[in-house]
Amino acid sequence: MSSKADFFKYQAQTSPYPLAMEVAYAKGSYIYDTQNKKYLDFVAGVSACSLGHQHPRVNQAIIDQLHRYSHVMVYGEYAQHPATQYCKLLVQNMHPSLNKVYLVNSGTEATEGALKLVRRVTGRSQLIACHNAYHGNTMGSMSVMGFEERKQIFRPLVPDVDFITFNNEADLEKITTKTAGIILESIQGGAGFIEPQNDFLAKVKQRCEAVGALMIIDEIQPGFGRTGKLFGYENYNVVPDVVVIGKGMAGGMPVGGFIANEKYMDLLSHDPKLGHITTFGGHPVIAAASLATLQVVLEQDYALQSIEKEKLFRSLLIHPLIEEIRGRGLMLAAMTATPEITNRAILKAQDKGLILFWLLFEGKAIRITPPLTISEEEIREGCAILLETLDELLAEDNLN
Repeated sequence: MSSKADFFKYQAQTSPYPLAMEVAYAKGSYIYDTQNKKYLDFVAGVSACSLGHQHPRVNQAIIDQLHRYSHVMVYGEYAQHPATQYCKLLVQNMHPSLNKVYLVNSGTEATEGALKLVRRVTGRSQLIACHNAYHGNTMGSMSVMGFEERKQIFRPLVPDVDFITFNNEADLEKITTKTAGIILESIQGGAGFIEPQNDFLAKVKQRCEAVGALMIIDEIQPGFGRTGKLFGYENYNVVPDVVVIGKGMAGGMPVGGFIANEKYMDLLSHDPKLGHITTFGGHPVIAAASLATLQVVLEQDYALQSIEKEKLFRSLLIHPLIEEIRGRGLMLAAMTATPEITNRAILKAQDKGLILFWLLFEGKAIRITPPLTISEEEIREGCAILLETLDELLAEDNLN
């Protein structure tokens, strides 16, 4: 039986029609299948492979740590150098109020921890999120997902959750003295890479301060240099109370975390004790990969480079079938007129050796989230493939 057949027979699927590419290896900005076909990767594992595939610094950090020790104790009991040094470097590059880190295994676990934290700090229960938001897929994270179609079958979910519309200032009145916290993405991802407008995030923070609620910013996708700053919220004149991180923070390894002021984070250790626990969070091998990734992002100033690369993408991706380019830095979405055009473009481009992908809720968006390390030459190569693909779609539609 082939690997692809085994994939369908033994591995649970997330959709009826997975792409099912059989991967042989990946390096830099490219993935190679078992037929040795080369694909330029404009998706980076859905923004997770921030330094591309097999980055030598990240690989070496993993190897070196494996030779020292792997898992030795549940999170928070032993002082393990990779996790400690990573948290220190991270805090040194954040606002002074964001000075303590809790490491977990994934973005959705980080969301769960952040939601628990704001309830613990405030003693309140109400949570507020945004329509079309996505913060993960476990039960708590799904409860603050603003897309009913994806969650109705799993109800009942966590109670006392209400929703507002991103960028709608009138909705901020829904944040009251009953609100523990509001969670927002600094750029809405699944909704179509929607940026905040008119100082919306700053106005959310002002409202939270007025009523004693806490503001959680989800940086799982925009974080670690993808949008021109180390974290996306830095683009919008706001400092949140809690930051949720994941995806690109470990160069493609599974990881997550949440960050807040020590006076808040310390509450998780008592009344009750073990207020938030994890066995594998802060795993030394993953933490070593996270440390190496952050060091490289900072040393090479990939955040600033992402803005320059955005300019190149925008200059190249001009086509009758592209109505606009949304997003910032290397978190971009090429918008077409219909989901059908987008779907055909993604599949046809893959046949031509370019990996693109969809967004969760916005069917017209073509995801463009390449590694931060992608070169100008590779950007030109991939954009040429996409434009050729769109030309073919235009010709097909004109013939029909």
